Amino acid sequence: MEKTASLKKGRMTTAQMTVTALMTAVLCIFGPLALPIPVSPVPISLTNLVLYFMVYILGMKGSLMSFGLYLLLGATGLPVFSGFAGGLGKLAGPTGGYLLGFIFMTLAAGFMVERFPDRIFLHGIGMAVGTAICYLFGTVWLAEQMSLTFTAALGVGVIPYLPGDAVKILLAVILGPKLRKAVRPMLSR
Repeated sequence: MEKTASLKKGRMTTAQMTVTALMTAVLCIFGPLALPIPVSPVPISLTNLVLYFMVYILGMKGSLMSFGLYLLLGATGLPVFSGFAGGLGKLAGPTGGYLLGFIFMTLAAGFMVERFPDRIFLHGIGMAVGTAICYLFGTVWLAEQMSLTFTAALGVGVIPYLPGDAVKILLAVILGPKLRKAVRPMLSR
């Protein structure tokens, strides 16, 4: 397992804090970029792609801290969520379940990346399982918010995104280990 000593003790180095803040900033930049699609109230977002890369760079705990900070910034009203939206209304709206589901996606992907650092196939499995959990949270929430059946919510909130998310996972497992190799040594100083 590839962890830095200070994260094991529960303390972060200045470098780790800096990279965590930078990854939060990257998420705040790419998270709002969204492509609305006509068949769904859920836009195509780059948030999950950033989170996939984030688990390689920060590990599971650092990624959860960074994403938590992102959620707090958005909840306070900063326009960091998809479509340059922010506030508690966005968290309570139709896409709020996906935002909460990203927590579990980060846990699953981060666990597999940390537990099996040299097994890219398992990283992809972790990301796929995490994304499925995110889809579950989002679909249940979307169905409730829009008075849809679960199947109808799957049709507008999951099915159109499967190919794009598969490509995002593929990109992450190809490029993520290279990013990890380049950045992680700086974090252990």
